[in-house]
Amino acid sequence: MADVPGSPAGGSHESGGEQSPHSNIREQDRFLPIANISRIMKKGLPANGKIAKDAKDTVQECVSEFISFVTSEASDKCQKEKRKTINGDDLLWAMATLGFEDYIDPLKAYLSRYRELEGDTKGSARGGDGSGKKDAVGSQLVPNAQVGKQFFVL
Repeated sequence: MADVPGSPAGGSHESGGEQSPHSNIREQDRFLPIANISRIMKKGLPANGKIAKDAKDTVQECVSEFISFVTSEASDKCQKEKRKTINGDDLLWAMATLGFEDYIDPLKAYLSRYRELEGDTKGSARGGDGSGKKDAVGSQLVPNAQVGKQFFVL
């Protein structure tokens, strides 16, 4: 894959363990797994639909950029407030500030339901059956090792 203009790392993300020239983060750690991206994309297609590899790679890059964009705005807010931890409310604020108001109500509902479930399982990262936490709609919540107790929906 050719270099992606505007990419924070300045290059392809297919290299696996290479270090980004602008940070100490490995390329593979900057992106959600391509299998997860592919699975989400396939949900919007008919059963016989196919997705080109470059389309998956592009969406993977875009998702990473979007997460960084929103998280950076939330982080700036936390720094101004002299806090070290970004929470869900900070992310909602960042989404609204960045012009994603249409997503706020569904995200508030999701966050509220997540907090209800989190309260029921406090102190344990896995449910009693070892299957992992489930969100309000049954998606598996997977902890992101780099950011501590934040979760990505798979």
